[in-house]
Amino acid sequence: MKEDNKLNSVFASLTDPRSHINRLHLLNDILLIGIISVICGAETWKQMVQFAKSKESFFEKILLLPNGVPSEDTINRVFSSIDSLEFEHCFIEWITSISTLSTGQVIAIDGKTIRGAKSHGVKSSIHMVSAWACENNLVLGQIKVDEKSNEITAIPKLLEILAIENSIITIDAMGCQKGIAETIIENDADYILAVKENQAALLEIIQDEFLFSNQITKDVSIDGDHGRIETRVCSVITNFQHVVKDGEWKSLNAIVKIESKREFKNSDKPIENAVRYYISSCNLNPKGFQKAIRSHWAIENKLHWVLDVGFNEDMSRKRNQNAAQNYSILLKIALNLLKNEKTEKQGIKGKRLKAGWDEDYLVRVLGLKV
Repeated sequence: MKEDNKLNSVFASLTDPRSHINRLHLLNDILLIGIISVICGAETWKQMVQFAKSKESFFEKILLLPNGVPSEDTINRVFSSIDSLEFEHCFIEWITSISTLSTGQVIAIDGKTIRGAKSHGVKSSIHMVSAWACENNLVLGQIKVDEKSNEITAIPKLLEILAIENSIITIDAMGCQKGIAETIIENDADYILAVKENQAALLEIIQDEFLFSNQITKDVSIDGDHGRIETRVCSVITNFQHVVKDGEWKSLNAIVKIESKREFKNSDKPIENAVRYYISSCNLNPKGFQKAIRSHWAIENKLHWVLDVGFNEDMSRKRNQNAAQNYSILLKIALNLLKNEKTEKQGIKGKRLKAGWDEDYLVRVLGLKV
């Protein structure tokens, strides 16, 4: 990339996996072609090349391209062989450099399976755990779950490489583990962890606390959007009788119960009732817990759903070596850049189309000086 553009140093520390004799194209050029073509709608290696050739005069303004646009095979080989952990670290460093996280912001941690990934024609699901900054609307990082492991081992690794200080980490029941709670506290953050049957003994004690305690504080919220009325009652106990504070669960300060009732307008659909429980190190009132717990679902609505609907991630067939993991990083870089561009008021699909058609808009998305 030309020297005056700020994306020039994003991948400077990334190791080039190719031998010296096979470097006809610069690594930075290949990576930026990947990112920019994905922003503009490309979903395969072939489409990346086709887009780059159709916009070759544009790419020549921002990249060096000593031997023109690389081939499909070159792009495939590079993205399949790049060290994914290094690529993820570059991604995280870039996010840290372009964003300032608000103090006390909720960072939601959750996993997503890329169901379309295949190896030799056989589906072999790849699972990624991602971190989503709910207020900034940014993907902060991701890590692949090892094939013979699960989210319990992946989440601490992700937490260790993120800057989570002064944030509230929310995780579904899979992450309700003592070691994960300790990792969060040791990194100067707070946690809100969902409790389900995977922590059966803890769940039973919490249910007993809410059954017998006379020191419960509550907040009630009512929403009437999308043809339904949803009432949520958030109950909080900080003075435990049975759950041990500062015991096995590091810095445990509160237990939380969310009771929700969903009624549907002009419909015969039955009323839906649900009860969910949480443990937390936070010192929040019930209204604060209500807001933080609701924020967690942004990772489903604004990240996972958008990746599937806006980027067709679940349809991706990339599986070779590190290709699926690295392509997932490309999608998240593209998503962050598109969300960070505020002038265009439309969805991700529309923004991708506009970026492909309108070079001036693409320049704004990339933050370039051309």
